[in-house]
Amino acid sequence: MARSCLTIILAAGQGTRMKSALPKVLHPVAGLPMAAHVADAAAAAGSEAVAVVVGHGGDQVRSVLEGVLRDASFHEQTEQLGTAHAVLAAREALEKGYDDVLVMFGDTPLVRPEVMQQARDRLAAGASVVVVGFRPDDPTGYGRLVEQDGALVAIREHRDASDEEKAISFCNGGIMAFSGIEILPILDAVKNDNAKGEYYMTDAVEIARGRGGQVVAIEAPVEDVVGVNTRIDLAAVEALWQARARERFLSQGVTMTAPDTVFFHHDTAIDPDVTIEPNVVFGPGVTVRTGARIRSFSHLEGAIVGEGAEVGPFARLRPGAHLAHKAKVGNFCEVKKAEIGEGAKVNHLTYVGDATIGAHANIGAGTITCNYDGFNKHLTEIGANAFIGSNSALVAPVRIGDSAYVASGSVVTVDVPDDAVAFGRARQENKPDMASKLRARFKAEKDAKKG
Repeated sequence: MARSCLTIILAAGQGTRMKSALPKVLHPVAGLPMAAHVADAAAAAGSEAVAVVVGHGGDQVRSVLEGVLRDASFHEQTEQLGTAHAVLAAREALEKGYDDVLVMFGDTPLVRPEVMQQARDRLAAGASVVVVGFRPDDPTGYGRLVEQDGALVAIREHRDASDEEKAISFCNGGIMAFSGIEILPILDAVKNDNAKGEYYMTDAVEIARGRGGQVVAIEAPVEDVVGVNTRIDLAAVEALWQARARERFLSQGVTMTAPDTVFFHHDTAIDPDVTIEPNVVFGPGVTVRTGARIRSFSHLEGAIVGEGAEVGPFARLRPGAHLAHKAKVGNFCEVKKAEIGEGAKVNHLTYVGDATIGAHANIGAGTITCNYDGFNKHLTEIGANAFIGSNSALVAPVRIGDSAYVASGSVVTVDVPDDAVAFGRARQENKPDMASKLRARFKAEKDAKKG
């Protein structure tokens, strides 16, 4: 039978060093609040419940995370009296009786599921408490993990450590896992007999050992436990997350000619055999299918790029853009809420919004779907094999029929039947010798202004 698991995310910190009105744990990494990254890692390790501990006035944290974390409970820590005190603010959730309890921090978004699964494995093997440790290049300032015969004996704060203990390179990463049966008795035994008068979760190590429990430490990569306290930290964490994403996509068969210049959103989905050229940005909700090519300096969000389709260079796909098999959206084009049919081409200098374009249609340079009347959006329908001449304006709502032609420079305001040709422009008229007269008039007007 699978072991049940609760994750407690401590999100009560104010994050004043971020210099932001936005609570620290809500600052995004790859477009997702940091606390949600933490919850995702726990869920991937098999945790089925989340309890978020917020500080006084944590309404903003709750309102945002409620929309991101499914079925999470929220608990308020009314006074900032230490990490053990924060965990006990979620007593109601703890009393439901889970096999495993993971205690994580909302500002450590890079922790991976593998680390939390390892912690759970140690609990399943009989540990009462598991501490996640790491080995920084410089351990100064970090609590040291003191081990004897493979067991964790104590977590010694740097200021309290002996010279021998300061030589230990294995440091406390903050994340801990507890036996669900034992966590409440252990944390209820934590005392606040320290200089700050706070209840420290780290005291759980010695308390658990005093109760005859097994306490162990596991080692995580440094980046998994890195916390965010400043905007500088946030930028560094974003860079690490992006590096991981690039490595993951490359290993899955995506080609990137300059990986460091490509930026992903947390939910970007890309199939194998996709090629991404330099300087491409993926916003939220993008799916790219096999064989597609995303060319340089393109920006995509809320879009689906079909098999063998091509985007860019210098293209923008906005929410609702859907390119079918081998469709093409070329340079300096913008597509919004539009279906681009199989093999259809929107090659250059074009805006297509609120539209459907049939298979193998060709949209000439400078074409605009005039979709907005100042109050409402309207649909433009372009049929299969239609040809829209350059510099045309299609005033929605309007339909261009299958295999129809629209002459270049037309303003189309009424439907064009199948296989018809539409001319929506003024008839050209040439005035002999008029150019010299216009130049003379314009010069005279300019000279008059100077005088």
